[in-house]
Amino acid sequence: MSRSDGDTASTIEQLQAAIAAVQRGEGTGDIIDERLEEHLAPLKNKATRLISHRDRSVEELRRRLSDTVGPDGETVDPDLIELVIERCIANGMLDDVRFAREWVRQRQQNRRKSVSVLRRELVDKGVSAHVIEGALEQVDEDDQDAILHGLITKKAGTVSEVPADRREYDKALRRIVGVAARRGFPEGRSLAVAREALELRIEELGG
Repeated sequence: MSRSDGDTASTIEQLQAAIAAVQRGEGTGDIIDERLEEHLAPLKNKATRLISHRDRSVEELRRRLSDTVGPDGETVDPDLIELVIERCIANGMLDDVRFAREWVRQRQQNRRKSVSVLRRELVDKGVSAHVIEGALEQVDEDDQDAILHGLITKKAGTVSEVPADRREYDKALRRIVGVAARRGFPEGRSLAVAREALELRIEELGG
């Protein structure tokens, strides 16, 4: 091991000891505290920027902070990341329950997403299953049905002429159902609504 490697290892050991002491609520000494805060600074700054841009889940922030490079160009110790996350949770900057509820509210209202898609997105964000299900409880079935009808009605409105035969009818129907399927809505329900919307559109076209 080179002297540089030895110095780095020693620094990491000191930082880990300082983190452990902080977590136990013990004093660590001015020198250790200063060194610890120096190594935490880029992580704290990055966490603040990320959370200021939009709310984050705990796991999402952890993943983003893991890409951070330390002041000496070294890979950041995971213990430092966890300490920053703990501080963010303690001061209210991170809250998975709040994050999940707001994610569901906004994505359903503004992006017209289905429950299945919302659940998958939150899983991808690393949110725990019980928190996800709690957030999804705010979703109203009538709202989901309204979103489904809106998507399908809009797509059916793009049909410009009465289908010439069964083949053309089925082709138009598949296109209409597809817009709902891509949003994660159940196939059976989507098909029923799509068929009704297509029939109404055909009537409008004089078919």
